Amino acid sequence: MTRKYIDCREYPSEMNCSVALAADSENELLEAAVQHATTVHKHADSPELRTQLKAMFHDGTPPTDAPRHA
Repeated sequence: MTRKYIDCREYPSEMNCSVALAADSENELLEAAVQHATTVHKHADSPELRTQLKAMFHDGTPPTDAPRHA
């Protein structure tokens, strides 16, 4: 089983969110990411949001340093 993560630092926003979430299962990560997106970023929970979040998942663990942006 490969650990998965999602990192808000990859998607700059006005709030400069620095949260990264990781979990052992995609389902667990998705539920945590949805909770974060709806609570902190005020997105509506929808099938589209869940699809977008899943597309942002990476294998492994988040890097210590913030990702570089183009």
